[in-house]
Amino acid sequence: MKQYRPRLTKSENDMLQSHRNGNNVGIIGDTHEPFCHPEYKNFCYEVFSRFGVSEIVHIGDEVDNAALSYHESMVEMPNAESESEQAQKAMEEWYKTFPNVKVCVGNHSALPFRKATTAGIPSKFLKTYEEIWNAPDGWKWDLAWEIDGVLYEHGTGSSGISGARNRAQANRQSTVVGHSHSFGGVSYMASRNDIIFGLNVGCGIDVDHMAFSYGKNFPKKPTLGCGVVIDGGRTGIFVPMDLGRRNLYKF
Repeated sequence: MKQYRPRLTKSENDMLQSHRNGNNVGIIGDTHEPFCHPEYKNFCYEVFSRFGVSEIVHIGDEVDNAALSYHESMVEMPNAESESEQAQKAMEEWYKTFPNVKVCVGNHSALPFRKATTAGIPSKFLKTYEEIWNAPDGWKWDLAWEIDGVLYEHGTGSSGISGARNRAQANRQSTVVGHSHSFGGVSYMASRNDIIFGLNVGCGIDVDHMAFSYGKNFPKKPTLGCGVVIDGGRTGIFVPMDLGRRNLYKF
């Protein structure tokens, strides 16, 4: 990755440089393509460059699959074919920027398979995630990934500000999740024997898109950002995406 010149003090930059010797992992939040924030990919690239990550995980819901949702959708939304074509184009841009990514299967990711189950279609007739999205060899999908003792999973079934913390407690190991768009942050828990963290990496959605109009009256709004796990899995960091002080929510 290119050398990124962050707006940091010399001491802060020196600290970051010291972490480059470890196995650092960058985590992309829920993107819900083709409804991702237009600057989110570049934001992730800059953050991961700053921390010198050696591995990248997408926390899931890489695509939205709104047309396949079991919930009602706005009639102005694209149909399944049009949405999938737009999502494919968006995914190809992610492939160019990040050639090697481990993807966690999210609840939106799995919608084609859920629909197939509803229709009674056996799994042997279905494509893999890699085949559906014409992914390069460096992109792989699985329910969860473990790197340096840290578990990465989408977080389906967890919610609220304590969702990541509760997930880590249930897993009894440091855990990184997404899924809950309204929260981003890290919480540490210590025992006599160890210390673990729960990290929610937020999301990267375009809050102004009609796909998310269901939240127009929600007091809690999406928290855009990404995550980094440094020091060989010992430290989790949430990096918020600074969207400025303009009116972001036009609903």
